[in-house]
Amino acid sequence: MERLDGGSAVPAHLAGGIVALGNFDGFHLGHQAVVRRAVARARREGRPALVATFDPHPVRYFRPDTPPFRLTTLDQRERLFAEAGADAMVVFAFDDAFAHLTAEAFVAERLVAALRVGGVVTGEDFTYGLKKGGSIATLRAAGERDGFSVDTVGAVMLDGAPVSSTRIREALRDGDPRTASRLLTRPFAIQGRVQHGDKLGRTIGYPTANVDMGNYLRPAYGIYAVRARLADGRQLTGAANLGIRPTFDPPKELLEPHFFDFSGDLYDQLIEVSLIDYLRAEAKFDGLDALVEQMDRDCARARELLAE
Repeated sequence: MERLDGGSAVPAHLAGGIVALGNFDGFHLGHQAVVRRAVARARREGRPALVATFDPHPVRYFRPDTPPFRLTTLDQRERLFAEAGADAMVVFAFDDAFAHLTAEAFVAERLVAALRVGGVVTGEDFTYGLKKGGSIATLRAAGERDGFSVDTVGAVMLDGAPVSSTRIREALRDGDPRTASRLLTRPFAIQGRVQHGDKLGRTIGYPTANVDMGNYLRPAYGIYAVRARLADGRQLTGAANLGIRPTFDPPKELLEPHFFDFSGDLYDQLIEVSLIDYLRAEAKFDGLDALVEQMDRDCARARELLAE
């Protein structure tokens, strides 16, 4: 898997590829259908398969004060695209210059001149260019003129409604990671480096790995049953507090997983923590004894849920 700059000329061995075009934050069922179509067409025609995405998200550019809402990082998307069979990920930097490209310029400069596309696959509602001046109709017309194919994929339905990143965000904010997992086809996962903290957890028998939430969406604050993947590939299970730790002062927003049956130094390691189930909301306790009693119950419940 190669990562390409969407503003630069594509390497010769990736020219003429079939490009799945979209934002693909979350890479949910609907996004997977688009990429699957692109990969299938590329394989049939003996072409490379590429997935193009945008960073930062266009919403972040146009509304910079929007609270964090990301479902995946670029690194996570790159891994997911590779697992889906893509040969390369193209990253369009959504900056001032990109935001002011007309629809015609986007096709001419980015798709034709830089990527030298052989075909594009995208969603039926895809728009592009300055003030969303481009549509599927204008993209098809450009393809006929410039010699690339255009395929579209309709909405993927689940439980009678289209799968969307909005539905996933709503489920996570509602404390429903299982619904989010069904829409994503995998648990929502937060990747980050383990930070040094105040080390209070180890003094009460519950050492934690502190991970900053970064630009990720903030799911419902509370206690979760989690699984984690370490940098060396090891898999761990545990219970995590996601929130501001109301029992302690000062409040600090963190994801703090405690891993079962594990001892070792994780500081500065990159880990990925998946939210499997929601146990309860955050609460403030009258002293450490009451907190530890509740943590005992939380961990016992998390073990039960993770064993199912």
